[in-house]
Amino acid sequence: MDTAKTVKTIALTGGSGRIGRAIAAAALRRGHRIVSIDRAAPAEAQENTRFVQADIGDYDALVDAFRGCDALIHMAAIPSPGNHPDHIVHNNNVTGSYNALRAAIEVGITRIVQASSVNAIGLSFSREAHFDYLPIDEAHPNYTEEPYSLSKWICEQQADTFARRYSDLRIASMRFHLVVEERAQAGAVYGFATKEASKHLWAYTLYDAASRACLLALDAPFKGHEAFYIAAPDTVMDVPSLDLAARFFPDVPIRGDLSGFSSFFSSAKAERMLGWRHDPD
Repeated sequence: MDTAKTVKTIALTGGSGRIGRAIAAAALRRGHRIVSIDRAAPAEAQENTRFVQADIGDYDALVDAFRGCDALIHMAAIPSPGNHPDHIVHNNNVTGSYNALRAAIEVGITRIVQASSVNAIGLSFSREAHFDYLPIDEAHPNYTEEPYSLSKWICEQQADTFARRYSDLRIASMRFHLVVEERAQAGAVYGFATKEASKHLWAYTLYDAASRACLLALDAPFKGHEAFYIAAPDTVMDVPSLDLAARFFPDVPIRGDLSGFSSFFSSAKAERMLGWRHDPD
């Protein structure tokens, strides 16, 4: 089901990035217009797209860029730890998300999607994997311990705060995992039966699926703020998921379906509330 048809002009931060470009292309195919906000200019101009060069740390620039838009998709962020000092990763993501959400509210935008991550509970970049049960769903506790995961958790808490303050908001935090063009690309990164790879839970999200989820979330009939796991229904492994669980997480309870090569993340909430499936029928 794809019902994201009513939004006409979408503000898109991080529009020049890989996932931003995929979302813009999907939105344009559906007849929407895009205001793309990024520090880097796009490689080429796109029809029905206006580019605004701005940093998410510049609140006033975001307010100006968002004026006249019907919705916001906020994707601009540092996508992982390790390539910048810890304080830069944390502060960029947390401040940028706050600015984007607050600027959207200031200009009257009530439909918002923001990039979160499976790492919002602590995961890939932790010292050790810490799972209370499998597969993971949105009720799983938070065990963040490094700046990127912490920043994503705080971004979601900020969305909760805004939703409590402004009752007409709909904010969706999308917990993606290694968004790639093809499954094999994710497999090349951590498609291995090792302890280090196990922290990633061998999951992935395709660009097309991530883009569809964002557009569907803009029109989904919920109120307030909701987080959604947006992950493929399978792993990148050719080893059955129950075998992987038994080997790497023998003491973690299995509370859902891990038959075959099923994902260690449940996207059932996104399927139920957004009408989204990673692999459309």
